[in-house]
Amino acid sequence: MTETLVSTAWLAGRLGAPGLVVFDATKYLPNEPKDPVAEFLAAHIPGARLFDIDAIADPDTDLPHMVPTPGRFARLIGALGVANDSQVVFYDQKGLFSAARGWWMLGLFGHDRVAVLDGGLPKWIAEGRPVESGEAPPATPASFRPDFRTARLRGIGDMLANLATPRELVLDARGAGRFTAQIPEPRPGMRSGHIPGAANLPFTELLAPDQTLLPPVALRDRLAQAGVDGSRPVVTSCGSGISACILTLAMVQAGLPPGAVYDGSWSEWGSRADTPLET
Repeated sequence: MTETLVSTAWLAGRLGAPGLVVFDATKYLPNEPKDPVAEFLAAHIPGARLFDIDAIADPDTDLPHMVPTPGRFARLIGALGVANDSQVVFYDQKGLFSAARGWWMLGLFGHDRVAVLDGGLPKWIAEGRPVESGEAPPATPASFRPDFRTARLRGIGDMLANLATPRELVLDARGAGRFTAQIPEPRPGMRSGHIPGAANLPFTELLAPDQTLLPPVALRDRLAQAGVDGSRPVVTSCGSGISACILTLAMVQAGLPPGAVYDGSWSEWGSRADTPLET
C-alpha cells in the first residue's frame, strides 16, 4: 500500500486482512470538552486500536506530544502490533484532524505503508458502516525497526536559523485570527501572533464540508495561493504540531514534496520570551 489517503470503501473492503492495523488517533484541543478514550469505547471501527498521541511522545519535556526517540517509538508502536511490513490506517473522530499526525509520525520513522482514512469516523458512520464498542482486543506485539528521517523534522534551532536566511517557507495551519493575534491562543499564558515571515494556510480551507481532503487540483491551487509551488522547501507549523501534519498530507496529495514539520510549533515559539513574533 502506497496510498497516503484511503476511502471508507477501501477500508471496509479490507477490514480483518492479515497485516492491517487500524488506529483511532483522536486528539481534542484544550478547549474541546471531549474524551477520546470514552468516545472510542462508545464507538470505533471494528478491530481498531487507540493511538494515544500524548503517550507515544517524548516524556521528558513540558511541551505537548513532542516526537519521541526512535527507540521509544519503536518499542511503543511494536507493542501496538505494528511491524515493518504492516499496513497501517489512521482515522480520528473529528473527520480529518489528528489522524494526519499519526500518519506523519510513522513516515518520520521510515514506515511508508501508512495512510489516513479520508473523512474519518464521521464519514464511516454517516455511510452506515459497522462500529464496535468497548475495549480493543490486546495487540500481538511485533518488532518494529525505525529508520529516522531527520530531514522531515525541525526544532527551534532550525527555525531561528531560518529567520536569518529564509531558505524554507514556514506555513502555519492555525486559523487566521490566531495567526494575526486577533484571537487569543487556547493555551493559557501563550503569546499571540506568528513566526516572522510565515505564511498562513488554515487547515480547514483544505477540507470539504464532509471533512474529506479536497481533490489534488484544488489542493495545488490553494497551496499555490499560500506560496507553495514546489520551488522552495516548506516547514509546516500550527499550535502543537498536529494540524501542521494536515498541510503536509495535503502537499503529498497535491504531488509536492512533503517538506518538514516544526514539532514544537506555537506551543514552543509562543511560550518563550526570546523568540520574535509578528502580528
